[in-house]
Amino acid sequence: MFKFLGGILGKAFGTDESVKTGLGMLEKAGDALFYTDEEKAADSMIRAQQVRDFMTQWMESTKGQNVARRMLALMLASIWASMFLLSTFGDMAAPFLALYTDPIFMNAWRESSEAIDSRSDQMSGAMMLILGFYFAAPHLDKIVGGALEKFGGSKS
Repeated sequence: MFKFLGGILGKAFGTDESVKTGLGMLEKAGDALFYTDEEKAADSMIRAQQVRDFMTQWMESTKGQNVARRMLALMLASIWASMFLLSTFGDMAAPFLALYTDPIFMNAWRESSEAIDSRSDQMSGAMMLILGFYFAAPHLDKIVGGALEKFGGSKS
């Protein structure tokens, strides 16, 4: 069909080759106007691979900092775990202490436990980042937004 149409138009407007070139340009322009699902999927796969490659290269190039990273991660994890355990212990001990202590001490105990719990909750975002970095580095882009929101304490 294109050959026949190209032949007629080529005879009318010049050469067959110029018509083929013109039709090729129209076809490319039409293709450029539409972003198909296949093209989106292919671009998404390329972007995901680039992110994984970047993370791998970054981790490889910063190998010398592994000891410092691990020390910081261990310190933050220890603080977070101790706060979580203290708060849990405080909540578990509160009913038993209520039987044997005066109400002023009991109120102070509960307030202390709630304060520790809220601080522990604020650190959960940092713990998400640390765990994500060490155990899910290629997927860190999906974790960072929620972790930073949690770490920043924004309420949404």
